[in-house]
Order: sequence, then structure tokens, then C-alpha cells
Amino acid sequence: MQIKIKYLVNDLERIKFTEGSDWIDLRSADSITMKKGEWKLIPLGIAIQLPPGYEANIVPRSSTFKNFKIIQTNHFGVVDESYSSDKDQRYFSAYALEDTQINKNDRICQFRINKKQPIFDIIEVDT
Repeated sequence: MQIKIKYLVNDLERIKFTEGSDWIDLRSADSITMKKGEWKLIPLGIAIQLPPGYEANIVPRSSTFKNFKIIQTNHFGVVDESYSSDKDQRYFSAYALEDTQINKNDRICQFRINKKQPIFDIIEVDT
């Protein structure tokens, strides 16, 4: 299987896949200053094209809150295969619980590729 990644920021560190890893780190494409209580979309500097029948899920890294005091506002980002044009940049929706600084290329989130949910029938039962 292959995924296609277009880098929208030239000096962004490249994504690396390590065999045996379950998640792939994504980085901030800009240096971002956030004040406590502020919400921002943090650009990740990439567009992704997935193979048919797959989606990607984006979540914070386990160290994101500890290092940056931000949480992901949608708690779980979904990238479906239809959102894959050259201009469809990925973002991390962040809310700051304290004043914070995120530097360009800081690892703030991660993604995983999964097969899409199969088509199924829902059957209502009494028991």
C-alpha cells in the first residue's frame, strides 16, 4: 500500500514510517504562540492522498499536553479519501490551557491509517 504526501512547506521535516510502529508523527508547519484559552488551527504542512477504502485518524501524541499544554478540540481527526487535493492541508485543532509556544517542526500529533468501515445493515431486535 502507498500513501501520497505533498509537502506544502519546504523545510518541514519529512514523515518517516518505521516498520512495526502503529502511529506516524506529524509536525507543526509554523511557529505558533498561543495564550491560555485561545483556539487555533495549527497547520501540519501536508496534504495526504490515501488509497481507496482507507481513512487516516489524527490524534495528539501522548506528550502533547505535557509539552505544550494544548488539547485537540475535535478529540479525533478523520481524513477520508475524498479530501486529497493539492490544497487540502491537514490541521491540528488546538485549545491552549496555558500560555504556550509551539515551534516549527515540533511533533504535536500523530496519524494512523485504517480500513474504512464496511457497509452493513442495521437490524432492530426486541432482545
